Amino acid sequence: MTDFDGIERQTGPAPAWAVVWLHGLGADGHDFEPIVPELVQRDWPAIRFVFPHAPVQPVTINGGARMRSWYDILGVDLDVRQDEAGIRASAAFVDRLVEREIARGIAAGRILLAGFSQGGAIVLTAGLRQSNALGGIIALSTYLPLAWTLEAEAASANRETPIFMAHGSIDPVIQIPRAEASRDALSALGYRVEWHRYPMPHAVCAEEIRDLAGWMQARFAADPA
Repeated sequence: MTDFDGIERQTGPAPAWAVVWLHGLGADGHDFEPIVPELVQRDWPAIRFVFPHAPVQPVTINGGARMRSWYDILGVDLDVRQDEAGIRASAAFVDRLVEREIARGIAAGRILLAGFSQGGAIVLTAGLRQSNALGGIIALSTYLPLAWTLEAEAASANRETPIFMAHGSIDPVIQIPRAEASRDALSALGYRVEWHRYPMPHAVCAEEIRDLAGWMQARFAADPA
């Protein structure tokens, strides 16, 4: 993954903030494009939303079927069998997207990483190891991969970066205990996790969007620039 493959949406000219948003398994960058008008408030600064497409590759758990995926899923036990090489490759791709936004004039502290499911796993992996101090990390219906390496690999620049985590209590894909274990692992390492739980499956709900909007509003208000 070298050149950018995806879509972008700006809420106004000369955006001051950027949100890099990764979709889940089998979807593409268009998946969360409709969330922009639901999420964005009138008094917010102009934002560039970056929705990359994952590469098309075989996914083991789906019988080797080719689909857009940020990494391979080797089995149902996500904690034991992880595609470490694939996870790290996609995290490196996110690092390049961060550098791309910085080169386009967005300060690192005004860049938010967001992701759903597989995408959320990647933004957690990348964001917590990112050498630039980011504005925040949004992890929706996801879990923390490569958790056993985080303490040694965590970047000091993002030790204080706020994290918004949200999950469905009846999620059959990534069950709530796994998500809660990821939250607890992050909290144990001192990360600032704002946790939300909703009575929904592997999805996004209106209440979640409202809570996320409030969290993002707090990030804009805290901007020192």
